[in-house]
Amino acid sequence: MDLFDQQRQQLTAAEAPLAARMRPRTLDEFIGQDHIVGPGRLLRRAIQADQLSSLIFYGPPGTGKTTLAQVIANTTRALFISINAVLAGVKEIRDAIATAQSQRGMHGQRTILFVDEVHRFNKAQQDALLPWVENGTVILIGATTENPYFEVNKALVSRSRIFQLKSLGDHDLECVITQALQDGDRGYGTLPVQLDLAARAHLVNVCNGDARALLNALELAVETTPPQADGVIHISLDVAEESIQQRAVLYDKEGDAHFDTISALIKSLRGSDPDAAMYWLARMVYAGEDPRFIFRRMLILAGEDVGMADPQAIAVVHACAQTFDRVGMPEGRYPLVQAALYLANCPKSNSVMGFFDALAAVEQEREADVPLHLRDPSRDKHSFGHGAGYLYPHAYRDHWVEQQYLPHSLQGQVFYQPSGQGYEGAIQQNVARKREAQLAALVEGIGVALPEVLTFSPPNAGMDRWLQRTLSQTGERLAAVRDRLFTLAPPQRHHLVLDLNASSGLLTWEAIRRVPEGAVYACVDNAQAATALQEQAAALPELNRPLIVQTSLLDLPQRLRADDATLRFDRIFGRNIFGQGLQAFPDQIQIGLRAVVELLQPDGLMVLAEAMPKYTQRLYQLIAPERLGVKLHRKLAKAEESIYTHADQPMLTWDIEDLNAQFKDVGTNLALQLEHTQTDLRITPALLDRWFSPGGDTRSAQANQRPSYLDHLQNSLTAPEIAKVRDAAFTVLQHQTVPWQGAIAFIRIQPSN
Repeated sequence: MDLFDQQRQQLTAAEAPLAARMRPRTLDEFIGQDHIVGPGRLLRRAIQADQLSSLIFYGPPGTGKTTLAQVIANTTRALFISINAVLAGVKEIRDAIATAQSQRGMHGQRTILFVDEVHRFNKAQQDALLPWVENGTVILIGATTENPYFEVNKALVSRSRIFQLKSLGDHDLECVITQALQDGDRGYGTLPVQLDLAARAHLVNVCNGDARALLNALELAVETTPPQADGVIHISLDVAEESIQQRAVLYDKEGDAHFDTISALIKSLRGSDPDAAMYWLARMVYAGEDPRFIFRRMLILAGEDVGMADPQAIAVVHACAQTFDRVGMPEGRYPLVQAALYLANCPKSNSVMGFFDALAAVEQEREADVPLHLRDPSRDKHSFGHGAGYLYPHAYRDHWVEQQYLPHSLQGQVFYQPSGQGYEGAIQQNVARKREAQLAALVEGIGVALPEVLTFSPPNAGMDRWLQRTLSQTGERLAAVRDRLFTLAPPQRHHLVLDLNASSGLLTWEAIRRVPEGAVYACVDNAQAATALQEQAAALPELNRPLIVQTSLLDLPQRLRADDATLRFDRIFGRNIFGQGLQAFPDQIQIGLRAVVELLQPDGLMVLAEAMPKYTQRLYQLIAPERLGVKLHRKLAKAEESIYTHADQPMLTWDIEDLNAQFKDVGTNLALQLEHTQTDLRITPALLDRWFSPGGDTRSAQANQRPSYLDHLQNSLTAPEIAKVRDAAFTVLQHQTVPWQGAIAFIRIQPSN
């Protein structure tokens, strides 16, 4: 690079638009897209660890696709090559590949190839990339505003993780404005800019989630507004409107008889005055007005002012217009008059004007995405999940189902208001009835769009096989509990998940399978469990392993905040987290629950499954009374029932009311359901030995070894009686499969609004 090139680059950087100057250089400066680069997310960890695989960023303009690539360029140790698909071709691809091969051979350095607007490459150009992405010569990062499943080579898509970037929210855009006004090096931090709140709100609203459009408008406002006497650059609402809004050009031909007369005719038809309509029509025909122009205006009136009150009106006028074209003048005046008289005398309704209320909502509200279940599933159903959750109306009675078809932000909005006129009066009640059913379904969460799938990664066959093998080792009963928890709070692929009791790995491995672009934190309370989990996770790629936190449930929130104060989870799962019993230390549980709930995102969910020992199968119910004698059987039943009612055994006696008591003061939205279960249990000699062998101290629920069934019976039965019960159990139950009763409490918690 010579001095002239250096000077040119410096001038280009200094004179670049504000949007270009304010591009974030690091992840800490990056605003928005927390679902993929927020604390703990897979992409953020991959960037920080410089362990990227091929990526495709997909989203609307101004959401940060190119910026993310530049952040990667600023942080990676790999060689970073950037090309734009609009300007580049196969030659530029070959040059980049040659450079990558040279760097790998001479310096052992990886190469990241960033292709902006990757969808602009044709099939041949995309095919030219494929073998080099396949063999790892380059790591591809593509950016596109078009759906990659439609516009990008399927082979490239299948080898890339896809991250969907969303339009920035109002809070994010506010941060963008603040950053631009405070940055003295790249923004307007050195200028006394005063931006009115109304002007700020207008810029945020009209830019529709596009940070580039927002910064361009702000730049235009600042650069074109002269300073006041005190030197302050005052940006008012009027200035903001002129900076971002293109005003319509207004024009009017006042005094033109052509428009005045047709206006009189249309108003007469709208007012149902056939006499006035005949007069103004005759005046126009006498003056030589083109009848086709009159028909065009009457067709408009048939839709605008008659509409659904008489759906045949538009058909009648159209038929009259076609008849006129066939017969011409002068006989064509008959169908012309017939159309006018029909419109003047039919019932009127302008309910179609509700469309303009919808249009106003589109103009005033930020653009809403098509709900996931309404999208076309033909090509990317199994990636972004388009079409998932759609209810096919013809599969339901009367070919209708209470499904939501509006975007999430507009559900419940009413645009069409049927009148009581003519045909529309007959459908008015039916429309109202269906709306009421839809509203009720919305409240119940029925037929509502599923959350959008924002990320996708190519399948990893080895990882999938390992996870499936791990998951399949779970017993049927435990697998049912696991699946029920994930049904109550299904995570998205990019979510952050916390497993509160990961010792068994039951929920951890399923979470890893479900959130390939997110992260899973696994809490264990002892070193042995942590080591076992780490050994199992070693088979996974490093970025997909759970982040294991060894601490108690009560200390977990403090431990996580010490590592990252901003860390918040989308889903928190737990199974049997209250192993010591709620009544053992209620004050600590209250504190712990409140702290754990505070780890949730505002729209996050925590779901728990807690076994209820109080409802477990009783052994005496499996042994016939005559086997022990009626007296001893009654004594055994009383002794066994006392295990689940004795006050000094809180871990065995707590009930659904205890759960309600623990959660009612935590400040959460709580849904709690007790489900009774029955599973087939094979009673082995080892299991019987465990029941009838000494355990821990029955007087301490916090002993290192819990009391056994034998320990509890010794409080009520004599040694000979216990021996007789033991002999009967071995004789009757050994090697038998019995229906084992139990109960599980499923708890679903949302943060309070």
